[in-house]
Amino acid sequence: MIALIDYDAGNIRSVEKALGKLGQEVCVTRDREALLGADKVILPGVGAFGDAMGHLKEYGLVDVIHEIVEKKTPFLGICLGLQLLFERSDEAPGVKGLGILKGEILRIPDEEGLKIPHMGWNSLKLQNDGRLFCGLETEPYVYFVHSYYLKAEEEQIVKATTRYGTLIHASVEQDLVFGCQFHPEKSSGTGLRILKNFAEL
Repeated sequence: MIALIDYDAGNIRSVEKALGKLGQEVCVTRDREALLGADKVILPGVGAFGDAMGHLKEYGLVDVIHEIVEKKTPFLGICLGLQLLFERSDEAPGVKGLGILKGEILRIPDEEGLKIPHMGWNSLKLQNDGRLFCGLETEPYVYFVHSYYLKAEEEQIVKATTRYGTLIHASVEQDLVFGCQFHPEKSSGTGLRILKNFAEL
């Protein structure tokens, strides 16, 4: 059973649908026992960093997420879900993230001819043998929608990068915690393969 954390963030249904296509049993929940009992947990998300942290606190999910990670249940953050795993974001000064991984979320710098938010397909440069990318070509294309990007503190946790005006840490992995800035659920066959790799951990 893969549990999707329900905290009023966008894109949860499209992640649920993609996992359903892979034949996975999925539940969308904010129930503590259901989340702690799941085989794998996904924190999806489209929205604002500050609002999202507010919802996680309101629903009592911050401690639950830390418990899930501590008990070594595979955990995947998608888009905003990846950003929340880190310590802070330019989008919400003074708001602390989950702090599970070290690093910060920065605004994509303005540049002539560069549209923000970054919306569309970009190729990834894979590095450090990320388990999510097993069986994929060396520069797979995936779909992004974001105005803020991750700069991880520890280079070795970064498993994929992309360029959009700056170098973006597009995917991370540390122990059984994974994150993707892009949307695997919107990245056609490549994205389904990434979700399948997570489901089969």
